[in-house]
Amino acid sequence: MRTLLVTGPGGSGRTTIAAATALEAARDGRRVLLLTTDPAPGLPAGPDPGPGPGPLPAPAAGACPGPAPGPGPAHGSPAATDAPPALAGLTVRRLDPAAHFRRELLALQVHAGPALDLLGAAPLDDDELTPLPGGAPFTYLAALRDAARQEWDLVVADLPALPDAVALLALPEQLRRYLRRLLPPERRAARALRPMLAQLAGVPMPPDGLYEAAARKDADLAAVTDLLAAPTTRVRLVVEPGPAAAGALRTARAGLALHRLPLDAVVANRLLPTASPDPWLADLADRQRAHLKELYEDGAPVREVPHLGRDPRTPADLALLGPLAPDPADAAAPAPPWPVEDLRATEGALVWRVPLPGAVKSDLGLVRRGDELALTVGPFRRLVPLPSALRRCTVTGAALREGELRVRFAPDPGLWPRRP
Repeated sequence: MRTLLVTGPGGSGRTTIAAATALEAARDGRRVLLLTTDPAPGLPAGPDPGPGPGPLPAPAAGACPGPAPGPGPAHGSPAATDAPPALAGLTVRRLDPAAHFRRELLALQVHAGPALDLLGAAPLDDDELTPLPGGAPFTYLAALRDAARQEWDLVVADLPALPDAVALLALPEQLRRYLRRLLPPERRAARALRPMLAQLAGVPMPPDGLYEAAARKDADLAAVTDLLAAPTTRVRLVVEPGPAAAGALRTARAGLALHRLPLDAVVANRLLPTASPDPWLADLADRQRAHLKELYEDGAPVREVPHLGRDPRTPADLALLGPLAPDPADAAAPAPPWPVEDLRATEGALVWRVPLPGAVKSDLGLVRRGDELALTVGPFRRLVPLPSALRRCTVTGAALREGELRVRFAPDPGLWPRRP
C-alpha cells in the first residue's frame, strides 16, 4: 500500500490536489481511499465509519457509481457540470472530528467507570457532549490506523495546513512516549500484587482495564507509526507560488526532515498562463514564475498545476489538473538512520550528522536530556534517543552546514574503555 500525505499553507488548494490525485489513481485501476475533513470537489463522501478496522468497504460505499469516462470535456463545455464519473475503485471518506471525540470520550468513561464511581462523578451522556478544540489530529490518527489494517493500493490523506500537519504526523511517537512514561509496560507484571499494594498504600490501585486500554492504544499508535515510517509513505506539499511560498517550503522541509518524513514533491498550484494579451495578467504571471523559480532552486521535485480560471467543482475539472498520481512502482528504500562519524583518531570526537534541509541557524535549539537530545527547528520539536555510543559522551558543540546539523560529542573517559 502506498500512502500520500497532502498538506500545504492555508488556502493553497491542498484538498483539491488531494482529490485530483485520488481520482487519477482510481482511473488507473487502483483501489484508492481519500481521507479528508473538507468536501472534496465533485466527489461524494461516505460517512465516517467509526472505530475499528472493519472490512474493506465495497466499491459502492462512498464511491462514484457507473463506468469510467475519459479525461473530461474542455473548459466551458456544458458537460462540465454532469454527474461525477464512474470510479468503482475510489472511496472518499469524510472524517468527523466531533463524532470521533464523542466516541472516544464515551469509551474512556467505560474504562474509567470504577474511578468515576469512587469519586461520585456522574458520567456524561452522548447528547450533551460538544467537541473540544484540538480533536481533529486524533481523528486523522484513527483513520490512518484503520487504513493501515485494510487493503488499499493508495491512501491519500488531505491533512491540515502547515505546521499543524507536521505536528499531527509527530503525534504517534510523542503519545507512545507519554504512555511508556505514565504506564510502563514492565509494571503490568506487578498486577498480581495489586490487592496487597492497595492495602499497604491505603488507596485503590489502577484497575486492569487501564493497563489493557493503554496496551490497545499503544498498538494503535504503533500501527500508525509503522505506516508513517514505511518506504511507500510520502508527504506532498501544495503551494501557490508567491512571496511566502519559498519560506513555507523551507519550513516544511525542515520539519519533515526532523521527523524523518520524506517529501514526495512540491505542487505549484494555480499557475497562470504566460502568454496573455492582458498586460496586468501577464505581469502577474511573470511575478508568479519568478517565485516558481525559487521553488525549483530549493531542490525538491516540483509539479506544475494550471489555473483553470475557476474553482474546480467537478471530476471533469479535477482531471484537467493532472498528472498527479504517484507511480505505483516507485518505492524508495527505508530512510537510513542518522549517521555517526568516528573522528576520534583525528579530532578526538564523534560527530552525529542530522540532515535538516531548509533549517536556519537562528531557528535551531539543542538540549541534552539524559539519553535523549531535544532538537528544535523553528516551530517543531522532537526528543530523539541517542545512539548507544553517544550516550557515553558529552556534547561539545554543534554547527549547521549545507542543510546538515553536525553535533560533536567527546567520549567520557570514565565510561569509555581505555585503549591498550
